[in-house]
Parts: sequence; structure tokens; C-alpha cells
Amino acid sequence: MAHTSFFFDLDGTITDSKQGIINSVLYSLNHFGIRASADSLLFFIGPPLKQSFARYFPGDSARVALAVEKYREYFRRQGMFENQVYPGVPQMLERLIEQGHRIHLATSKPEVFARQILDHFQLSRYFSFVAGAELNGARNDKVDVLRYALQETGADVSHSLMVGDRFHDVVGGHAVGMKTVGVLYGYGSRQELESVHADYICQSMTDLQTTLLALGAEMRH
Repeated sequence: MAHTSFFFDLDGTITDSKQGIINSVLYSLNHFGIRASADSLLFFIGPPLKQSFARYFPGDSARVALAVEKYREYFRRQGMFENQVYPGVPQMLERLIEQGHRIHLATSKPEVFARQILDHFQLSRYFSFVAGAELNGARNDKVDVLRYALQETGADVSHSLMVGDRFHDVVGGHAVGMKTVGVLYGYGSRQELESVHADYICQSMTDLQTTLLALGAEMRH
């Protein structure tokens, strides 16, 4: 009987990282004399940083690169820890593992930061593999991250699910042939997830746990 592999996004799925990400963006933009409200920066949560900063500096790759550098300056120092685990996450991961499933992380955040965050919140023990972006930008798109994760884990895509809160999680999962589960307790909306045809949408952590346990059991046969 095959096991199911669950590939989880980090920001907005495992942890509520809004404060640290927004503060890091504000710090970066301040370097350029740009003022912005926190609410206007929510689009930074999830996608690759270069893609988001390009909205402020279209066609200026040098300024985009400097903006990313300034962001990481703050994020390394304190932003990554201005963060909290969503209630119920450890218990959900524990239940999935008890049922014989494999848990992996697939994030557009640099892998080195993702590992530090998991360690800080004592979540590393739940994850068999951590796939993230590279600091040099060689792997930062969710599709590339998932391809890398599948290659390294040897997971059977027909017995794998991508779980995330934003459109790029769903698009990335579908691009590599996975079914996808969107969550609404993170930073994406139902409209956003439905627009990219998420296979399942979960309102809450309880709903997510119930759905994943049922899908995991179904996909094992």
C-alpha cells in the first residue's frame, strides 16, 4: 500500500508570517525613501521577492536586487521570528504521520530561512524533506521548487498533494501533476483559489485535517 506525500507551503499555511514579512518589506522600501501602508503590501506574502519588488522598480533589475538584499538584511536579523505557528498545525502533522503519510515542505522562501524557522518553532521533526528557494535565485518559482522536491524525495506524483494558501501554490502543484488543496485561513481568498481551480478548498485547520486524512486514506489504495 503506497503512502501519500503531502507538500506544504510555509507562509500562510504552516505559519502566520505576515508581521515579519511586512516589516522586512517596509525596511527595504524605506531604504529607497518609499513609504507604504502595511495593508498595501500583502501581495508580498507568498510569491518570489524579485517578482513583488519589480512592481516598485519595473525594468530596474539592479534596484530590485538591492531591495531583496535590504529585505533579507532585516529578515535575517529579526523578521523571520516575527512569526507564529497556526494553532493546530503540530497536531495535524502528527496525525498525518501516524497514518503513515510523508510530510514535506515546498516554499518559495529561501531554504536556509525555512529550515531556521522550522527549527525555531520545533517543527523540523515533522518534515521528511525541506525544499525552498536558493539565495542566488536559481530556484525560486513554486514549480521549480516542487520539481526539485519530487526529484529529491522520489515521491509518486499520483500519490502527492500540494497544500497552500495562494494561487501560485495551486498553479505550481498542477504544473507538476499534483492535486491541490487551498486553505482560506492564510492570505489568499476563495476567489483567488477558485480562479486557478484548486481541487479542494478548506476553510479552517480542522477542515484541512479532516480533508487531508480522508484524501490520504483514499490515495493509498
